[in-house]
Amino acid sequence: MHFTDRADAGRRLAAALLSEAPELRGAVVVALPRGGAPVAAEVAAALGAELDVCVVRKVGVPGQPEVAMGAVGEDGARVVNQQVVDAVGVPPEAFAAAEARERSELARRAALYRGGRAPVPLAGRTVLVVDDGVATGASARAACRIVRARGAARVVLAVPVAPPGWARQLGDAADGYLAVDTPDGFAAVGASYRDFRQTTDAEVLAALDRAGPPEAAGPAGRELRLGTGPADLTVPEHPRGVVLFAHGSGSGRGSPRSRAVAAHLHRERLATVLFDLLAPGEADERWKVFDPGLLGGRLAGATREALRHPALAGLPYGWFGASTGAAAALWAAAEPDSAPAAIVARGGRPDLAAARLPLVTVPTLLIVGGADQEVLEWNRQARAELGGESALQVVPGAGHLFEEPGALEAVAELAAGWFVRHFPPGRGGDRVEH
Repeated sequence: MHFTDRADAGRRLAAALLSEAPELRGAVVVALPRGGAPVAAEVAAALGAELDVCVVRKVGVPGQPEVAMGAVGEDGARVVNQQVVDAVGVPPEAFAAAEARERSELARRAALYRGGRAPVPLAGRTVLVVDDGVATGASARAACRIVRARGAARVVLAVPVAPPGWARQLGDAADGYLAVDTPDGFAAVGASYRDFRQTTDAEVLAALDRAGPPEAAGPAGRELRLGTGPADLTVPEHPRGVVLFAHGSGSGRGSPRSRAVAAHLHRERLATVLFDLLAPGEADERWKVFDPGLLGGRLAGATREALRHPALAGLPYGWFGASTGAAAALWAAAEPDSAPAAIVARGGRPDLAAARLPLVTVPTLLIVGGADQEVLEWNRQARAELGGESALQVVPGAGHLFEEPGALEAVAELAAGWFVRHFPPGRGGDRVEH
């Protein structure tokens, strides 16, 4: 059996769980990021379950990082595969050095994925631990230990693919096991996938944002209709402002990159509205893709509509634009009746709005990847033309899509800082909590 990708694997795993263990509806789904997150998101959606993560890092053999000699996880969890350690002859100091590196990365990812939120409470509940597959089982064993330590009453480990006899090998690590496929001649998890590209941090955040926290524990998400089409609105408690994400060509409101940035903004008490400037099929009309006047006009109109929503009334607002969406924001900001508090452009095309840049007095942050040389030069030239406060931030080594490790997180932090700094106090802003 071959899975198209992790989302396909997640849907097939969900179907198997619903067929063989329907009592798992209402369980907490806990993903092993990164690869397990898109699988678990599909499972949680099908089961109507809460989704959380359990951050675990494989400790690879020096020089052979794909071979696990153990694993480390949150809450100090540690698993040593002594059989591999002895077979390869890894000295204790080499294991300790590898473990220290993985714990450092584990801490970074846990902070990023949780964003200051506490884990979903597991005490007395059934927990479904999900990964994209099991090979040696070291990471899965560490995850099961963590959720048991957090009070889970029952632990079920579910994966799309595992080697024959995997449940026997893992023994009492979990109370139940389910794999969609256990192929003879199992060699590696990736061999069962047509697309097994590395999952990015942005995709993990998007999976968590898509599933959403329990109703009382985080931002309220909903869909609204704008003149440009459907939009996704998320409003955290006591919002200090709202950021409207303008999508031109090459991405849409469902973009994992935009959703990852939006998830970070929610943790800073910033509401978000994600919408498209182009209707389905309009991207084929290339003049519309690169017409900043058309896109800017639509952005201004959509903003007026969105701000009439009761949850957003009276809030300061800003625009986040990528590529041609950035040109739309700059074009619209030059209109006399335009009043955004701040603009952030990610990998933007400010050159398309060159004629209006001197009229833009809105504080504008331009974020560009250091490896995106042509776009970087356009942004340097644009900054020199802007009529108000501006800054250019270069993310070292990042390309146009900011897919490199840590690049999108840098974008999110820069954007959040810029908006928080420039949004004036208002309803929900700078309030004193008693």
